[in-house]
Amino acid sequence: MTAELKQYNLSSANIGLSQESLLKIGAVLQGLLADEHVLYIKLRNYHWNVQGMHFKQLHLLFEEQYRQLEVQIDAVAERIRSLGIFAAGSMQIFLQKSQLKETGHLNGNAYDMLDELLKDQEIITQQLRNSIQIVEVLKDVGTTDFLVETLKMHETMAWVLRAHIS
Repeated sequence: MTAELKQYNLSSANIGLSQESLLKIGAVLQGLLADEHVLYIKLRNYHWNVQGMHFKQLHLLFEEQYRQLEVQIDAVAERIRSLGIFAAGSMQIFLQKSQLKETGHLNGNAYDMLDELLKDQEIITQQLRNSIQIVEVLKDVGTTDFLVETLKMHETMAWVLRAHIS
């Protein structure tokens, strides 16, 4: 366990959770942080490159969603730090830990962009449901509450994307 603690730079946070629990919770949050970053970069990419009849509407939608993620990314990293763990901070680590895959500009195809973003939102939503169950078992009420709020945000973002595709 010592090498693992060193890898995550776990400090001696005395917050009523074992170091083993903190490591498990930290891994859940680091995965979420990675997913949020990859999704953020996709949204920026699509915001810049979307084309077509609905350009303005989608340009603004993608901007609205990446701005939401800017705030959320910071909140996830701060939650990780509140547990005494250093937050990952490189694209290389984010790409290793993320369940999402990078895409290019998709030739500006609005439908393909919406479809890709919706799939990513659904992946994050499913993972958040699993993460909530993991963290509940570990009795971390603060992180459970944080993840529930994050889940609601992603469900809403997915709904908005789904409405544009339908």
